[in-house]
Amino acid sequence: MILLVGLGNPGSKYVGNRHNIGYMVVDEIARAHGFESERVRFQGLTREGFLNGPGGRQKALILKPTTYMNESGRAVSEACRFYKIEPEDVIVFHDELDLAEGKVRAKAGGGLAGHNGLKSIRDHIGPYFRRVRIGIAHPGDKNRVSGHVLSDFSKADQAWLEPLIRAIADASPLLLDEDDAKFMTKVALATQPQREKNPKPKETPEDGI
Repeated sequence: MILLVGLGNPGSKYVGNRHNIGYMVVDEIARAHGFESERVRFQGLTREGFLNGPGGRQKALILKPTTYMNESGRAVSEACRFYKIEPEDVIVFHDELDLAEGKVRAKAGGGLAGHNGLKSIRDHIGPYFRRVRIGIAHPGDKNRVSGHVLSDFSKADQAWLEPLIRAIADASPLLLDEDDAKFMTKVALATQPQREKNPKPKETPEDGI
């Protein structure tokens, strides 16, 4: 079994926050791949289902910790213990200040860039879980970070946000084989289609030649 963790804060006041993009993504994965209804377990909300990856069909558990961001590791470790899931089979979807809006990067381990949800998970299951970093951009001033991540995406943001969330959900089965490069490529192609190259102008001989 693979554990797909979406990070966010519970409650209606946080639903549209940038910090809750992890919740948004795993909700779309559940919808797109026909997961079961949500249940209250492991200090969070869970949904079970299957993903059809390149190597075959695999069972997956979606978890949205409801402990608030700073204690996300409690819910993750509880689910891991119950199902005997290794850290390498945990994929965490989260907001990333150090990426431009709409950019996505997948990686295993590495620095946590001050993200309290990731720190909590590391403290409970170690640093070797996998991550899908979803760019929300830095506000430019560290004193504005808290207000930035805890504010809602704007109406203008929906133009890139909704296609991005759909693209991540559609590409998520590629994560089963730990093929992060193919996953990132599929997301990028779906959200930033390559423009058709302008055809080369025909060379015409200059007058007198």
